[in-house]
This record gives sequence, C-alpha cells and structure tokens, in this order.
Amino acid sequence: MQTINRRQMLAGTTAAWLVAGHTTAAAPKTVVRETKVISHRPDLYHGWPTLARRRNGQLLLVCSGGRESHVCPFGRVEMMRSDDDGQTWGWPRVMIDSAIDDRDAGVLETAKGSILVTTFTSSAYEPILAQAEKSGAWSEQRLRHWQAAHRRLSAEQRQSELGVWMVRSTDGGVTFSARYDCLVDSPHGPIQLADGRLLYGGKDLWRPKHRVGFCESTDDGQTWRWLAELPVREGDSHENYHELHAVAAADGRLVAQIRNHNGANSRETLQSESADGGKTWSAPRSIGVWGLPSHLLRLKDDRLLMTYGHRRAPLGNQARVSKDHGRTWSEAMIVSGDGTSGDLGYPSTVELADGSLVSVWYEQMKGSARAVLRQARWTIGG
Repeated sequence: MQTINRRQMLAGTTAAWLVAGHTTAAAPKTVVRETKVISHRPDLYHGWPTLARRRNGQLLLVCSGGRESHVCPFGRVEMMRSDDDGQTWGWPRVMIDSAIDDRDAGVLETAKGSILVTTFTSSAYEPILAQAEKSGAWSEQRLRHWQAAHRRLSAEQRQSELGVWMVRSTDGGVTFSARYDCLVDSPHGPIQLADGRLLYGGKDLWRPKHRVGFCESTDDGQTWRWLAELPVREGDSHENYHELHAVAAADGRLVAQIRNHNGANSRETLQSESADGGKTWSAPRSIGVWGLPSHLLRLKDDRLLMTYGHRRAPLGNQARVSKDHGRTWSEAMIVSGDGTSGDLGYPSTVELADGSLVSVWYEQMKGSARAVLRQARWTIGG
C-alpha cells in the first residue's frame, strides 16, 4: 500500500547469538509445485492482493485493479473467485470504485458467513499529476486521462473522499453494503477471533491523530470501536509504523507484525503480542526478518506461517514458520525468487484441504509495463 509517509517511494546466523523472537531454526523443506500469472487483464496494473478461503472451500481474491501504475487516480477494488483451489479464476468483479484512488484490498469470511472487504482511498497521485502538467513530459492522451479523472471532484470533495473503508455481504457475496468507516486500514484486513469478535490491526490514515493500533467488532463487522493503541518502541515514531497484520496463536496469544520504517531495523518486520485478547500489547521488537509487509496464518497443525515481500536479492517473496506460537521463527523459505523489479510483494496465503498452500502477490515482471497477480502452489515440511 502507499501512504504519503511510507511511500516516498538472509540467511540467519547460528543459534549461539540468537535471542527469543529471532530466527532460530533451519528453514523447513519447501516444494513450489507451480507459479503462474492469474490476472485476466495483464494490460492493467494490479496491486496489493489478499487471498481468503471460505468454509465451503471457495477462494476469494481481492486487489486494487484497473490501474495504470503504482500510484494513479484509477485504482478500484476488484474480486475474483476460484472453485477449484486456484486452478482457474473467474472474471474480476468491481467491488468499490470511488472518484479517487482505491488501494490495498483485504477480505475475510467471518464465522457467521459474512464477507468483509476493506480498502483505503488516496490522493497521492496529485503531486505526480501536477509535476506532469508543469514538465510537459507526458503524452497529451495520458495527461488528458489523468486530468479527467482528477477533475471529477473539487478539491474539497476529494478531501472528503479520503478514508478507510469496508463493505459487507451477508448473502455469500451476491450483494454488498455501501462502504462504511472501519476506523483503520491495513492491506489484508481484519481477522476472526475464537470468542466471536473481529480484530482489525492497522493505521488511522486520515484523521489528525493518525493512531496505529487495534479496533474490534462485536456485531460481525457492522460497526467498529477502538480497542488499543500499539505501544511505541523506544526511539520510534508511530508515523513510521505501517501495515499491521495479526493472527490468533494456539496458546491463546495474539501475534501482530508491523512494517517498520523507523531508523532502527528499517524495512524489517517488527512484532508485538497480546495475552489479554487485544486490550494491551507488548512493545514492538525486531524478529530479525528483513522484508515487508507480513501476512500471518495459523496452519492446521498450529504452526504459524508468515509470508512477506523481499525487495532485495533474491527479489520475490519469502515465508517463515514458527513452532512456538510466534516466539521464534525459522530461517527463510523462498516462495518466489525470480523477481526483476522491487515493485512486487504483499503476498497472502491460504491452506487448502490437502495441506498444501496457495500464495498470491503482485509483481511487475520483466518486459511488462504493468504489475500482474502471480500465484504459487507450494508445500512445507514438518
């Protein structure tokens, strides 16, 4: 995702020096069975996807589609479905298309069967357009398209469009509500807790406090209330914490990971835990993982899996597992390592009925002017 702040756009060592929270185990054996492009419109830019598996086995995939580039005024939230474990995908359905840029998309099926889709709106394209108008470097057609999109709203109307949004379906995704405020945003959306609550860790992007923390819903995602602020590590600023994702571990603790752009451990993943259902959280700490942002998943055998983008050699996406509920993490497993650009990542992962895994991410591939959605089917050992 791209907010104005961030987006000014390995191996582990031996266990002798490692402390709790850093990588401590060799990477499990990994077999990547297949990697493929799944975008139906590779001529358009796709970004920041989230993958979810419904109780009936159907896969849901949402992303920011319909785009020209990483930052532009054309982004919209799209959804695709697969009824065969990702072998094939249906044509994308436009879920949200505001008059400014709709970016990161998250999706969750709740325990009650509701489908929640999240996004945030951005006007970060405006300085790019202003520079293009000043420099005269763009073609007339491209400039005209951007200006037409931009001028749909007045400056005041564009400002009022900025927000963090959710839509909700109670009929399996046939119909969705109008969008409504969900207090925070993060790329992969909220999670379901065992006590029936929904937890959403993220950032309040557009209100003055710019809080980073957690909100909860006790009515299946219809309304949200603030629950807890994420503590700040000594020397850090909340302004440089981004893109949280959380998971409920088998020992009852909640584990959240954070994209960090503070000076210490910059562009590494930090981690915080809660032992009281999300009411209080530990100060973020380094887990020794360079890469971001992270998606967390609890596997059927109760191991935790984190998948994340890796924007230095090997360019691609990596994963690690934890056998102790997130206290320590294995060395990196390579899900994809053939990237040719840093414009990639944001993987999310689901576990299929047979125990294999499907991960989806976005990537601008060699020879292409647009980023596409790529998918890997893979397995990990014990």
